[in-house]
Amino acid sequence: MKEYSDYPRKRTFYAPDPDFSRPLYAMPPDIRARLGRRLSFLYGNDGARVYMPELERILKVHHAHKPSEMIEKEARYEPSERFSEQDLILITYGDIIKRDGKNTLATLHEFVNNFNKGSINTLHILPFFPYSSDRGFAVVDFRQVDPKLGNWDDIRRKKLRYDLMFDSVMNHVSSRSEMFREFIKGNPRYRDFFIAYDSPDALTPEQRRKIFRPRTSDILTPFVTLNGLKWVWTTFSEDQIDLNFRNPDVLLNVIEGILFYIRRGADILRLDAVTYLWAEPGTESVHLPQTHTIVKLVRDVVDAVASGVALVTETNVSHNENVSYFGNGFDEAHMVYNFALPPLVLHTFYRGDSRTLSTWAARLEPPSPVTTFFNILDTHDGIGLMGARGILTGTEIDGIIKEAQQRGAYISNKMAGDKTQEPYEINTTWWSAINGDGSGEDMDMQIIRYWASRSIALVLRGVPGVYLHGVLGSPNDHERVRVTGIKREVNRGIIDSEILEREFNDDVPRLSRILRCANRLHTARTRNRAFHPRGDQKILHISPFVFAVVRTSPEKNEHILALINVTAVDRPVEISGASVGLSCRRWLDILSGRRFKTDDATLKITLAAYEVVWLKPD
Repeated sequence: MKEYSDYPRKRTFYAPDPDFSRPLYAMPPDIRARLGRRLSFLYGNDGARVYMPELERILKVHHAHKPSEMIEKEARYEPSERFSEQDLILITYGDIIKRDGKNTLATLHEFVNNFNKGSINTLHILPFFPYSSDRGFAVVDFRQVDPKLGNWDDIRRKKLRYDLMFDSVMNHVSSRSEMFREFIKGNPRYRDFFIAYDSPDALTPEQRRKIFRPRTSDILTPFVTLNGLKWVWTTFSEDQIDLNFRNPDVLLNVIEGILFYIRRGADILRLDAVTYLWAEPGTESVHLPQTHTIVKLVRDVVDAVASGVALVTETNVSHNENVSYFGNGFDEAHMVYNFALPPLVLHTFYRGDSRTLSTWAARLEPPSPVTTFFNILDTHDGIGLMGARGILTGTEIDGIIKEAQQRGAYISNKMAGDKTQEPYEINTTWWSAINGDGSGEDMDMQIIRYWASRSIALVLRGVPGVYLHGVLGSPNDHERVRVTGIKREVNRGIIDSEILEREFNDDVPRLSRILRCANRLHTARTRNRAFHPRGDQKILHISPFVFAVVRTSPEKNEHILALINVTAVDRPVEISGASVGLSCRRWLDILSGRRFKTDDATLKITLAAYEVVWLKPD
């Protein structure tokens, strides 16, 4: 089992240069057959024969960077223990915290070390590459650290203490990237790297209507090139140019980039916007078989030469489509973002009713022992709504939107098939979504409600991810939206580290209380085997006002009964030993230290407003 401490750990790093004097990577027959099938499906048998040697060369070069101790370590890798109860991922931009005279990656590292009490073991640093827009997701150079943030040495220093999660922005590049600039110049090498037409009419009105659009902009953007005016496929914005995966050179380029990130320290790779990888006019151009095949091929590559590295797919779509990226449980993503969770938690706390959340969570089942959910509430974008469609009614989603807007949120839309606009995501911090902007309510009640809502992502089966502004309880940054004109910036404010440190070390202000709650919950979560992602989960329908779940360790010898009052009033509950599946006379709340006795095999407890208790058999 993995062990983490507050001190730097011994790490095995890839060698900066490949060593070809040692035995080269020998591709096992089953891996060769799988990769061959993937390439044949995408590019035909002739294409597979042409490009398989180059793919094998890329894998051999990557393997030659491995020191012998890394090869031995990988031979002992146990896939079912890739994630454990000790995993807690902090999501942050590299420049979200600043200090005068110090680079932002170093400042971030220092701050996280100071406030983290040993519970966070993984850092997801959102795209830290040079970029031209979309806060990092329009990448100019995929192999460089943005010099405004730091350099690769700063990333390496983080690796000494934390596992690292990098973004693989596979779908698109910046219009300022070298690849696209060479396309503009007519360089024949890059002619087919992008999807370009001589006229916007190359896509018929019927084809345009079918394309699933996550934005309201046009799917084609005009660019003047050496070869005349070209209309280029741009799913997200005119500055984010979609790559053309019909060209095998594009796929091999991406695979080389992924292996480069692994050599630079990535333990988890977030496959950004993979839904849109393969464009096919006449279809919705999402979730196509070719898209899933590309994800499978990346998984094959990682399993072959980087075992232990995990893939997480970011697909802000309906829940059923989202979980399809697990594949059969062994051949696509190790984790998928649990995008249905945030709107369902908001629905639960806005209504003070846990029934819809409980019913949905009771059906939540990863397809294999080596897959799990990435349980997030807030992200750098806000709160996606697509995951809740089909679980909540349209009226219920409209209710969430209205409540969030009353608390200061913005709404971003997408284009529907009939050319109308429909809500796509709520742009807000989680604090403001739960408590509202400038609420005059008692601060203790706001903090209790806040962490009651956040605790749901900690108790459900999966790996929890917490956005830094969520940990800090940041309110909406309306001034940043006013200055930039970008709604998503409401949740992306820059924080002065000196102000943070003063508030963190003061027992009175709001921030110190928020962080004490965070550390108490996070520490309890990561030190109890019952929260292992592979452990059992049983949802109890004991009251519409209480979310209740029993978590059990994989070995069946540890249990936690988590109870969360989702309302603002005290709620008495009675829980029979039979419903829990345990015969227990006494319980210990691992959060508060209180003890409870059962009465005739029934636990009777009154939960205060928004109270959270995690009970272990005492």
